[in-house]
Amino acid sequence: MRKVAKWGVMQGATMPEHEERGARAESEGRAGRRVPPQGRHGEAADAEEADPGRPLGPPGPGRDVDPAARWPDLMLPLLRTPTSARPLVGVGKRDRDGAPAPAEVAAVVDLALLVGELMLAYGEAAEGVEAAMLAVARTYRAGPCDPQVTFTRVAISYQQGPGEPPVTAERTVHHPAGDYAGLAALFRLVTQITAGGLAVEAAHRRLRAVRRHCRHYPAWALVVSSGLLAGAATLLIGGRSDARAWLVFVSAVVAAMAGHWLAALVGRHDLPEFYRIAAAATPAAVVGILLSFNQLHLRGSVVITGGLYALLPGWPMVAAVQDGLAGFYLTAAARLLEVVYLLAGVIVGVMTVLYVGVNNGADLATQSVPTSLADPPLQLAAAILLALAFAVLLNTEAATLPAVLVNSTAGWTTYAVLVGAGGEPIMATGLAAVLVGLSGQLMARYRGSSALPFVTAALGPLLPGSLLYFGMLAFVRGEPETGLSGMGRATATAMALAIGVNLGREAARLFLPATGAPPPARRRGGRHRR
Repeated sequence: MRKVAKWGVMQGATMPEHEERGARAESEGRAGRRVPPQGRHGEAADAEEADPGRPLGPPGPGRDVDPAARWPDLMLPLLRTPTSARPLVGVGKRDRDGAPAPAEVAAVVDLALLVGELMLAYGEAAEGVEAAMLAVARTYRAGPCDPQVTFTRVAISYQQGPGEPPVTAERTVHHPAGDYAGLAALFRLVTQITAGGLAVEAAHRRLRAVRRHCRHYPAWALVVSSGLLAGAATLLIGGRSDARAWLVFVSAVVAAMAGHWLAALVGRHDLPEFYRIAAAATPAAVVGILLSFNQLHLRGSVVITGGLYALLPGWPMVAAVQDGLAGFYLTAAARLLEVVYLLAGVIVGVMTVLYVGVNNGADLATQSVPTSLADPPLQLAAAILLALAFAVLLNTEAATLPAVLVNSTAGWTTYAVLVGAGGEPIMATGLAAVLVGLSGQLMARYRGSSALPFVTAALGPLLPGSLLYFGMLAFVRGEPETGLSGMGRATATAMALAIGVNLGREAARLFLPATGAPPPARRRGGRHRR
């Protein structure tokens, strides 16, 4: 529930149809008090209002929004500065009483809050969400304000003057899920807002249009992508291309598609995520056990690992470490707790099947650790296929897929070269993540979009999903020391990925600063950690 002080408005995390009609009428009623468009794109405001449902496209030759697309570089130094030390908004005019010029502070704060809610729901990191909220508020001169983001909550506080009562609004995100097409559209909307080309009510209409956007891929494409991701993981881990390897590939594809169908079936009944994960994990374990009872020496462990690759929380673990590095310790702790519960769901779905299979002679541990470089060309092709399937599952825009594949190729090639030269796999993972993070930032700057669509799927082949599985299998076999070792390596790999991506982002921000970025204010104390 969102609570708004001073205005007396209570509204849920989602906007039903009758509330949306009311919001539209209220927005139209404010048309006479709108904030004048600013900047060199002011003449485009009427066109945006005339067609608010028109999708936001990437910047092209006719839309010079490149400087405005650097708003994350402008906002991050402010976020890392204490609120009292941040420079005041000085780009706008002042009223007679010296108050900030926006005529409708409530609409501006509500817009920033809605942007933050959707960005958090679509998978943006906590610091990125705060940067977007701060950019929107400062563009419309609603300052000083203080955005706050936790795992499933966004809030923003605004105080017009020292003696004025503060205004605080918040929202709760109940079902966050990766949707990178929606995230890219939001990023472009914030870019257009910071460029000064949208009035407040026009931005509200565009935000509602983004909220109603449809997924870029049909349901059958998501099912096929989940199967191809599992099959690619078997080739990546197994590193073989013989007939038995392709039989394992097909088995993993079928098991993952069955798991996706079961998860969708459970999800229709609005059951918690724990039960959906448990149901999705069962088919891969059953198929892996069945393949182990044969004379063909088929590796059931590879089938299970591939089938569970998209379910094991490798990326949530990386996201938790990233939030911790940015100083959002509460959010990082919540994400780690989410990882624990997701692992518990996988264990519940797989444990019984594994226990029965292991105690009846199933050979599920023919290799203690995944093969690194058994067949580099085959594994490179598998890594590219895995990244492509992962990107589709994250609803990445089709125009972004070629860049994702290039980034994935560069990352996996770097990892393979370093491991082939005798490097430590965890160190090689971190260096590959630095390259992926830096190139993802460059791609995002060129297209004026968020970096996550270019980075997340590209890191898919490097995620520690197989290490998590082998650690879990060791616990099932009664080998706690081996299990703890596997879990420790998985955690170290996740930290290497997160630190590498974070380092690549910071390198891009430091060496390619935004035009007109203000120098960071002198820090008087530590940043408030959430």
